[in-house]
Amino acid sequence: MGDQVVVEDCTLSPTGGDVPAVAAPPVQSTQYNSPSLSRKPLLNIEQPSAPATNSIVPRSAGRTPNFLTPNFLTPLASPIRRAIKLTKLDHNDAWLPITESRNGNAYYAAFHTLCSAIGSQALVLPVAFTVLGWAWGVISLTVAFVWQLYTMRILVRLHESTETGMRYSRYLQLFSAIFGEKMANIFAAFPIMYLSGGTCVALIVIGGSTMKIFYQIVCGESCPNPKPLTAVEWYLVFTCAAVVLSQLPNLNSIAGVSLVGAVTAVGYCTIMWIVSVDEGRIDGVSYDRVRPNDNVVWLFGILNSIGIIAFSFRGHNLTLEIQATMPSSEKHPSHVPMWRGVKVAYVIVALCLFPLAIAGYWAYGKEIPENGGMLPAIYVYHGRDTLPSILGMMCLFIIINAVSSFQIYAMQMFDDMELKLTARIKKPCPWWLRVISRAMFGYGCFFMAVAIPFLGSIAGLIGGIALPVTFAYPCFMWLKIKKPKKHSFMWWLNWGLGILGSILSVLAIASGIYVMIDTGIKVSFFKPQ
Repeated sequence: MGDQVVVEDCTLSPTGGDVPAVAAPPVQSTQYNSPSLSRKPLLNIEQPSAPATNSIVPRSAGRTPNFLTPNFLTPLASPIRRAIKLTKLDHNDAWLPITESRNGNAYYAAFHTLCSAIGSQALVLPVAFTVLGWAWGVISLTVAFVWQLYTMRILVRLHESTETGMRYSRYLQLFSAIFGEKMANIFAAFPIMYLSGGTCVALIVIGGSTMKIFYQIVCGESCPNPKPLTAVEWYLVFTCAAVVLSQLPNLNSIAGVSLVGAVTAVGYCTIMWIVSVDEGRIDGVSYDRVRPNDNVVWLFGILNSIGIIAFSFRGHNLTLEIQATMPSSEKHPSHVPMWRGVKVAYVIVALCLFPLAIAGYWAYGKEIPENGGMLPAIYVYHGRDTLPSILGMMCLFIIINAVSSFQIYAMQMFDDMELKLTARIKKPCPWWLRVISRAMFGYGCFFMAVAIPFLGSIAGLIGGIALPVTFAYPCFMWLKIKKPKKHSFMWWLNWGLGILGSILSVLAIASGIYVMIDTGIKVSFFKPQ
């Protein structure tokens, strides 16, 4: 008695001979699968009771076993299909914050991308210009913008594979699938998780400090409270707000939060450069490049400035995660709406970062504060000349953006924590455990913010660590998967960008450490200012 095999509603049954009768394939397209915890193509299901994250063709009664394959593996390829080593589809994706909802669209992608791309790191861009000067500052910023947009395009296209039908919903998954789990743990795990967790810590420092400034602006000298909150207490206020908002279940559910964060980011960037231009250049402004007598110090200063510019373009570690919230099929791949949203977002990013860097350097020159950049510069040089309402609005926008950005960067950490948990308990994370784990993460970041409040002073070093994730790794992954013709233009381009990005990362890290040692940083553990 021959077995019946169901392939995308195409029935293959014996007809009295060895040659099976083949039915026509269905018209609808098939959703791509997501690898979740597994490392191999996931093409079949043997657990009918488990929830599914992708659109799976329904089973017909009495038809077992049921093998599910993408539509581009047609029934005519059944001999090849039989030779494929099938593995179980892992359903953990239906239980994880990033992939449990796949109803995203281009608008959501634009909101998330813009909220994650613009942040406080942009405020120190004029500091890089003090070392690079006008020409090299603008050139470096332009090259970095084009370069990171190219690697963003690579990540968007590598999210789903037409060869295997797989969706790689996380940056670390894609890196691990291409280079192996050992290489991923060595080269990718730390930078990716550092970008998420470290950014959350930095956002608490920035948000809490800005809350303190906002309180001083609103109350002024007539503040009724004789003992205002300390910096640590403001950090705690910010953390409490972030933890409450972090209880939203998944990445799609915070699309509105990301929209608010994106609007406020554009708002405070625009206010800053308009105020700087309107107030004019400060007295005695100088654009002479900061060049010490020692050539080694000068070289490391240049590399540190490049690290600052590199760090101003962030969010690549979240690109695949954002795209994972979209439905995807053979006929309607997710890279189309994702790239549409990315293009809109990065046009706005360019309209924010370039005026901010150029206007900031024009207004303050080499007198711009190294720690904080634009915000302390405006507060110090124009605090008395600018309307309190304008300064208060600018600070309020920074606070709201920091709370909103915390959610999207923390979501990657929540996803990683729940991935490990659901792999153990084999069921979704209970709501009460999700609340506790997210609160513990938020207050853990608060502890780190109090312990190392000088994190913002090492922007160059952080940029060097994060640089390969944005500028180097996507090029190497494209070479490994696409395998372009040797010595072709694309072969040379990606090898060149990948190697150059890796070298710049090493040099930026070394220069960041050197500058910290040479210039000195006020290290104040557990003493936030």
